[in-house]
Amino acid sequence: MGRPQDLYERDFYAWAQEQANLLRAGDLSAADIGHIAEEIESMGRTEKRELVNRLTILLLHLLKWRFQPTFQGNSWRLSIKEQRIRLTDHLADNPSLKAKLPEAMADAYRLALIEAERETGLAESTFPEACPWSFPQVMDHGFWPSNSN
Repeated sequence: MGRPQDLYERDFYAWAQEQANLLRAGDLSAADIGHIAEEIESMGRTEKRELVNRLTILLLHLLKWRFQPTFQGNSWRLSIKEQRIRLTDHLADNPSLKAKLPEAMADAYRLALIEAERETGLAESTFPEACPWSFPQVMDHGFWPSNSN
């Protein structure tokens, strides 16, 4: 059958199935512990990336809502609503990510700024350098930024 490390390189799916079976059987001596640990860490990074991606979309649409009020429409409103729901669900599934919110908000805002400039055609200087809203604000279903907030 070859070594687990060889299978890891050749056929990840088969490796994953084999490792799951070995772990269920309690056969840790045959398990590819090093790669299993790497994959578990990678899964954690994926969950954090998902948090940043969802926040980026939410912040982008909030920026567009705030700085292009004449274009406010159902599409943006529904995107904001959807991202709030998806973020709530994602954090419910991964509560330890709440500790990463300040970092995730900063990362997401930097990305949202780039996308806002691209999508709106407005100058970068139009937008605040740092996110003007807190996480609880952006998640508040009653919050819709305007010139006054």
